[in-house]
Amino acid sequence: MKEKVVLAYSGGLDTSIMIRWLIDTYNLDVIAMCADLGQAEELDGLEEKAKSTGAIKCYIEDLREEFITDYIYPTLKAGAVYERKYLLGTSFGRPLIAKKMVEIAQKEGATYIAHGATGKGNDQVRMEVAVMALDPTLKIIAPWKDDKWTLHSREECIDYAKQHNIPVVQTKEKIYSEDRNIWHISHEGGELEDPGTEPQDRVFSLSKTIENASDNPEYVELTFEKGNPVGLNGNPLGPVELLEKLNVIGSEHGVGQVDMVENRLVGIKSRGVYETPGGSIMYEAHRQLEQLVLDRDTLHYKDQIALRYADLVYDGKWFNQLRESLDGFVNKTQETVSGKVRLKLYKGNIRPAGVWSMESLYLEDLASFTDTDLYDQKDATGFIRLFGLPDKVRKLVSQRNS
Repeated sequence: MKEKVVLAYSGGLDTSIMIRWLIDTYNLDVIAMCADLGQAEELDGLEEKAKSTGAIKCYIEDLREEFITDYIYPTLKAGAVYERKYLLGTSFGRPLIAKKMVEIAQKEGATYIAHGATGKGNDQVRMEVAVMALDPTLKIIAPWKDDKWTLHSREECIDYAKQHNIPVVQTKEKIYSEDRNIWHISHEGGELEDPGTEPQDRVFSLSKTIENASDNPEYVELTFEKGNPVGLNGNPLGPVELLEKLNVIGSEHGVGQVDMVENRLVGIKSRGVYETPGGSIMYEAHRQLEQLVLDRDTLHYKDQIALRYADLVYDGKWFNQLRESLDGFVNKTQETVSGKVRLKLYKGNIRPAGVWSMESLYLEDLASFTDTDLYDQKDATGFIRLFGLPDKVRKLVSQRNS
């Protein structure tokens, strides 16, 4: 009996040809596993395609809600953003894919896990570290790092697909590497490898360009309960429907487009273009609400945690004890993050337009210039004397010694 391998299958260029390659090279029965994280039409005909190219089975797992509630929302509540811009759309998808692959491998009695991530990227780390954390007995095949793999470019992969009659959508003219889910779509490769080249309009496949975005501004109102988005414009919505609607609205206004050069974990700088329309709206709304309900010490310390949390997610350490422990802190801070936030969207911009919460720490009479029982302005005199005392002493000593 042949040994089995579970292949993380997207139907893209690399994994399309890897089914045939795994069969020919290792004589394995290939079980394709596609995680539905919201790729939409990319899933059409995927099972038939996988089986027609040699897979004995194809699992298509609808993981959209789990993806949002167990991976996106914890990262959103942490406020995690990698290197100032990246909302981690690919990063937190990989551990969930790996988790489901491990489950299927255990169910099917597979010996191997395989993935199409290259040896120069982050995804190889995310996939393999997750598998190691969940089932250390599974062996991993990563063709791009395998001595038996003789293809060294995407152009050669396209030629391989033609030789074996494997249908792929990539061409040598439009050769971008793209990763799409319900949170975002990323674009890399081709002319984007030159950071001095502006992305062409054809790159943006999810959202409108700024020039083509709506000429009319639009207001959206998000409702949060303990840090989780639960409603849009006064209507309660489930996680999938809420994000889908925000994506449509955000795409119309060209919001959430990011062009950045980032530092990969493996030590390489890479250039990526990201579209995260609905996610960008959620992040901004969540920030506005936290500004209203969190005290200064908690907010500032949470900002420090956010940087570390982003690194852990980006580096593929989702099942790491530190990330799980940080969730304890984050969830405690979110106990009062409930309320409504209104935002104005226009030509790529997201502007705050109102925020309300029963947990608000903003007291209008305290914030005004009017004297209140809570604040005696004369108290500030002694406070400033003590607050500035170290600087005053330092200058006095400096003058005495000069």
